[in-house]
Amino acid sequence: MISASARLLRLIALLAARPSWTCAELADRMAVTDRTVRRDIAKLRELGYAIESDPGPWGGYRLRAGSRVPPLILDDEEALAVAIGLRQAALSGALGGDQAALSALLKLRQVLPKRIADRLGDMDAAFVHTPRPDEPQIPPGMLLELATACRRGERARLSYRDRTGNATVRDVDPYRLVHTGRRWYFVARDVTRGQWRTFRADRVNQLQPTGRPVELLDPPDPARLVSRSIATGPYPLQATIRLPLPMDQALRLIPSTVGSHRPDGPDATIVDIGGPDPDGLAAYLLGLATPLRVLTPDAVRRALVRRTQHLLTANANENDGANENDGANDGGNDDANDAAPGEPSPQ
Repeated sequence: MISASARLLRLIALLAARPSWTCAELADRMAVTDRTVRRDIAKLRELGYAIESDPGPWGGYRLRAGSRVPPLILDDEEALAVAIGLRQAALSGALGGDQAALSALLKLRQVLPKRIADRLGDMDAAFVHTPRPDEPQIPPGMLLELATACRRGERARLSYRDRTGNATVRDVDPYRLVHTGRRWYFVARDVTRGQWRTFRADRVNQLQPTGRPVELLDPPDPARLVSRSIATGPYPLQATIRLPLPMDQALRLIPSTVGSHRPDGPDATIVDIGGPDPDGLAAYLLGLATPLRVLTPDAVRRALVRRTQHLLTANANENDGANENDGANDGGNDDANDAAPGEPSPQ
């Protein structure tokens, strides 16, 4: 049994983790009774924490916005400087952990007094992020809205424009944001289709919370889901290959933005990759200049064998002619005749 003070700290952390908790949910997380939760809530209110409660089946306890006091005391200018720095770190990927920068920015904005939050909002509206030529523009504040939705733990209504320009509205259960180095992707469960999907953040028009809390059961690996979507989603043909290389070497050969990887033992990797047609995929695989095996489909395997045979035939003919000429000039050097081209066959 943990002490009362430790239990109160745990309760504060839970209340800060998402907008609303039912009494039963808090009791389950803290392994105490509902009565203990209600008593601890009353104690926190006595200590000055503004904890609100809502009646009804979807009701629960929540911390009122702007009522949480951060352990680090910052003046107005310092708070603005930290918020701007976190925003820039998330956009540029300078810290590597973009999700951590967004999460920290979200926490900071939740505890800022209204006067500072308003100033930060004004600055967000005034700032213009100039992307690289190949980097899509994301509307100001959209990343923070998506990060908030992932943290909130409730269903949202997504207004989205797909790659063909079609506008759709769908209910989603937000999960994670993933940054690939060039683009941001929003990972969520499509409620109607019952499938986990990836959405490009720059194509999100609006995300509106519905107020309905959800519990995500068996969520996917968000990085792998995005990698697979990028590698195979835009292409009409998908192939699966096996590389006799460990995962780290396979990723250097075929980046995660090109293929979706999974280990096949310690010394091999399975890669799913997309392409326009069998011959185009075969050309790419041949250009890897490494042993590999095409597992599926047969059309890609046949195209790779055909290209390899053409290459072998062309080079064998040229070498035969060169060997004949060399033999005529030097009186028949056996070493020259022994030199045969290597056979670049897929494994």
